[in-house]
Amino acid sequence: MSREDVTIGIDVGTTAVKAIAADESGNVKARVRIPHQLRVPAPDQLEHDADEAWRRGPLTALEQLAQPSARAVAVSAMVPSLTAVDAAGRPLTPGLLYGDVRGQVPGASTRPAQPVPAVGEAVEFLRWTAAQAPDAVGCWPAPAVANHALAGEAVIDFATAITSLPLFDGTGWSSAVCAECGVTVDRMPRVETFGAAAGQVHGTGSVLAVGTIDALCEQLVAGADNDGDVLVLCGTTLIVWTTISEARQVPGLWTIPHTAAGKSQIGGASNAGGLFLGWVDRVFGPGDPEAVDPRRVPVWLPYIRGERTPLHDPDRRAVLDGLDLTQDAAALRRAAYEASAFVVRQLIELSGAPVSRIVASGGGTRVQPWMQAIADATGRPVEVTRVAEGAALGAAFLARMAVGLETTIADAARWARIERVVEPRPTWTGPTKDRYRRFLELSGSRLA
Repeated sequence: MSREDVTIGIDVGTTAVKAIAADESGNVKARVRIPHQLRVPAPDQLEHDADEAWRRGPLTALEQLAQPSARAVAVSAMVPSLTAVDAAGRPLTPGLLYGDVRGQVPGASTRPAQPVPAVGEAVEFLRWTAAQAPDAVGCWPAPAVANHALAGEAVIDFATAITSLPLFDGTGWSSAVCAECGVTVDRMPRVETFGAAAGQVHGTGSVLAVGTIDALCEQLVAGADNDGDVLVLCGTTLIVWTTISEARQVPGLWTIPHTAAGKSQIGGASNAGGLFLGWVDRVFGPGDPEAVDPRRVPVWLPYIRGERTPLHDPDRRAVLDGLDLTQDAAALRRAAYEASAFVVRQLIELSGAPVSRIVASGGGTRVQPWMQAIADATGRPVEVTRVAEGAALGAAFLARMAVGLETTIADAARWARIERVVEPRPTWTGPTKDRYRRFLELSGSRLA
């Protein structure tokens, strides 16, 4: 392998920009993490300083990687997101993020819960953003801001664009919907196929490749492609996908195409990931959740800012049940990890699909108590991927496609490797199962 075969993946995440340089075998040659602030101005708002997180973060990450001979660079990012920009591509408004109330469709709270993201969230983001900056040159999601900063190209991929339905209709931006929001189509980013070459990174010989949604990039290199494989993405958002051979609908869950030909995924995204667990870390003192009596743990409902799948209720709030004087910070931390794990089990069981294995990916895989709780709660071994920056790794593979080093995304499976396996513990599975039943009762799940 030559140095020229190295490609770079940059993941614009909720709490940090992660970037890796990978060789042709998916080995990580360099990695960096550039933290940024997740702003919560109000309980129902979630935003970034888009200049810090979406523009300067990727530039800093690329500089610190120090890989001048990289063949190509691709960006992945969370969806949906939006900010207004000036002629230089600098953000003018807060970077709105998924679930922010400014994306809520008027009257949505009075309608029954839907097993899909709130229809029109991107439309409402655009309406709000355009009103805040009517003279802005563009209204761009995070990857467009990053790609413009890197190469002067405000470009996103079709998968990212399609999450903004009906703003993007599958073939292009809707002039009627844009006009209703107070903008023209020319203020929206260009849309290309992921893995395509889109320009040249400033000051380098690297090609700018079109990346895609962070969860999709992680899926490409996780190896959870066979029927019954469950992929658990442990990031700020917790995402659970079970691979199935035929698409089917289950109330409360999402069903989407898999990157593996002829297969689908069923499951969805939950707020019971790092967003919740990070809050627990900030609020409670230190404590080792592994040093807790298995029988002396309370039960959390982890809904500190509502819940997505399977409840689709932005107004839900957290509950701590069964707390007593014998429990300390360590017990509360264990309860938090269990709450996240209970959501994993709940989404798996609601799908009704048989399970063959559980694969965990994402930055949260570095948190051993979280992985242990998933194993204990599901009663199954958890296979942890080797590279925690899965979205950046998947983006690096797409970068290879842009320069002709790869021809099909199916080959990304060769980069999938398991670092360790976390086994369920017999002394914990019984008490954890009892608490899972209580969790279902408290949440009103139809599994209870």
